[in-house]
Amino acid sequence: MTASDIIDALKEYKNEQQRTVLMRFFKTGPGQYGEGDKFLGLKVPEVRAIAKMSRDLPLKSVKELLVNEWHEVRLCGFLILTYKMERLSSGKRAGYIKSLMERDSIVKLYLEHADYANNWDLVDLSAPKIIGVWLLLPSNIEDKDAIMDSLIESSVLWRQRIAMVSTWKTTQQGHPEYALSYAERLVGHDHDLIHKAVGWMLREVGKRGGMNYLEDFLERHAATMPRTALRYAIEQMPECQRRFYLAFRRDCQREP
Repeated sequence: MTASDIIDALKEYKNEQQRTVLMRFFKTGPGQYGEGDKFLGLKVPEVRAIAKMSRDLPLKSVKELLVNEWHEVRLCGFLILTYKMERLSSGKRAGYIKSLMERDSIVKLYLEHADYANNWDLVDLSAPKIIGVWLLLPSNIEDKDAIMDSLIESSVLWRQRIAMVSTWKTTQQGHPEYALSYAERLVGHDHDLIHKAVGWMLREVGKRGGMNYLEDFLERHAATMPRTALRYAIEQMPECQRRFYLAFRRDCQREP
């Protein structure tokens, strides 16, 4: 199967009614964060099914999907990369030199085309399973910290969300320090999509046994962090705690 075959297969599922819904849902209007994006009208399971069948597509062909004008085609390309990464990171394969080199090639391709992951679904379905996995495994790519710094400090919203959401995987694997560190740097961001990402990843820290870490973070930031981020972060807490943090933030905001 070639990239052209995959694109043709995706176009067979084109749905005009669903396309209209998706363009509104993903904010593609003038001045919105997804301005100008084009949809075929596919649902994620439809794209995922084709991506699974295409997981052996060579990386040079995956690149053709990543730069495509259609949202679902790009999504298919990113999903193929996640399936490749999963296969190269499981069990004994994770330690093979060949697997390491192939993982690094996937990560490099992903980072080179990060700007094409230009909506939250493209980021959220790919970053944890590619960048998050890469952070936890051996790599020949020099200075992971510098690469993550470049994502966090980027002026591109989607690169920043990639860095933050990638920590879903690291937290799952018992390393909450990534989420806490990146949240510390992005907690004052001015975009709602980063507020949601920060709060979501903080919630995961608490949910997976790191409630003390989350409470420590909130002790320092609850008074000033965006309300959306705070609400996401405390979602799994008992109601009395949620009320406390919301009231604390509200009272601090009222102080002269």
